[in-house]
Amino acid sequence: MTGPEHVAQVIQAAHQQTQQEWQQVQDAGGVAYLTEGQGVPILFLHGIGGAARQFAGQLAHFGRTHRAIAWDMPGYGGSAPLPLVSMDALAAALGGFIAALGLDRPILVGHSIGGMIVQRLVAEAPHVARAIVLAQTSAAFGGKDPAWADAFIRARLGPLDEGHTMASLAPAMVAALLGDSPDAAGVALAEDCVAHTPDSTYRDTVLAMPGFDLRDALPRIGVPTLVLAGTKDPNAPAAAMERMAARIPGSSYVALEGVGHLAHLEQPARFNAALDGFLAGFAP
Repeated sequence: MTGPEHVAQVIQAAHQQTQQEWQQVQDAGGVAYLTEGQGVPILFLHGIGGAARQFAGQLAHFGRTHRAIAWDMPGYGGSAPLPLVSMDALAAALGGFIAALGLDRPILVGHSIGGMIVQRLVAEAPHVARAIVLAQTSAAFGGKDPAWADAFIRARLGPLDEGHTMASLAPAMVAALLGDSPDAAGVALAEDCVAHTPDSTYRDTVLAMPGFDLRDALPRIGVPTLVLAGTKDPNAPAAAMERMAARIPGSSYVALEGVGHLAHLEQPARFNAALDGFLAGFAP
């Protein structure tokens, strides 16, 4: 079991473009998180329909050997929303969260959009982490055709515009992400997290994603990196993640056979084992 939820007072920014601006964030807000254990910090970041509690199994497992932490991304769970949501602002909030907790170069484990936020932060502040795990994520979101972004937004937000809610959409949204034989409790938790995602937060996050592209930054990642894919993932295809790994110097690539987009919930033991193997390969 994880401990009670905590709230960190974090400096957050509406936008962030340069290292100088990184030090000049203005708007204070609270970021809620769960934590377990002591030692080298390992911080888990959820995806667009997630929450800190999605990583309860990881906190219990890694809390035996690390200070395991999972945040509610701004606007999710118990965390205050950002005044303006962008990938830059989310990365700045992550940097502020790390500073607020006094974490010394944590291991960052980013799932889906959480992995995109990790990439954005590391591109701006390369020494903030001692290692990173990019789980079922991407270095670029969107194609060269501007119409792609419009189609993506319509597909994701159209049902909300038609009067559906995140709660009513949750079962179908989660089902579309799953691979073979997912853990039933993990699926139920995924659905509950989607159902409790505020409609406005989901809208803002969807609108922040198109145009994200850090492919040119991948060769500059200078910390141990695990790129973790699922072979049945419809959102972050394994082939694309393998190409991503090939551009990160010295990275490790693992593909979990038969797993969809929610590895930490679908197959938690295999997800944890992949991280254990990676963590065993470098000194803390």
